[in-house]
Amino acid sequence: MPERARVPDLIDRALQRRVAASLFNETWSLLEKADRTAGEDERMVNAAHASRYHWGLIGEPVNFAVGEWQISRVYAVLGRAEPALHHARRALAYAEQVGDPFQIGEAHEALARALAVAGDRDGLSRHRGLATAFIERIQDPEARETLLGDLSTLPGGEP
Repeated sequence: MPERARVPDLIDRALQRRVAASLFNETWSLLEKADRTAGEDERMVNAAHASRYHWGLIGEPVNFAVGEWQISRVYAVLGRAEPALHHARRALAYAEQVGDPFQIGEAHEALARALAVAGDRDGLSRHRGLATAFIERIQDPEARETLLGDLSTLPGGEP
């Protein structure tokens, strides 16, 4: 995986961080919107990629994992299997680099979701199981609930 890019001198790190977080939050708001327009779908894709770009300039591997996870979720919600799988695999690679059970579990959840979009029921089941296996290793109860909640939205429901 590539290391963090050099920060362009255009804006300082604090502003870069605020932009990355703001774009992440905008993406999440659009993901949760029930009646998105086609234009909002495009804005959601662009915001997710822009957030990940800015995290790539100033963040750490955990930020890269989360950004790739979010991009995968966006593409899965839009029914676009190939980019959803690509970014889910990247999320898993970064999550494994970080070594956090929550991040690894979420990356497997992203892979399960992307595989469901691709019509791969066996892959969905396998990665749901791999994500579920990390639940007990997550120390933070809120993080554990987040992963359980994400898994419950996969086709087939509860893990």
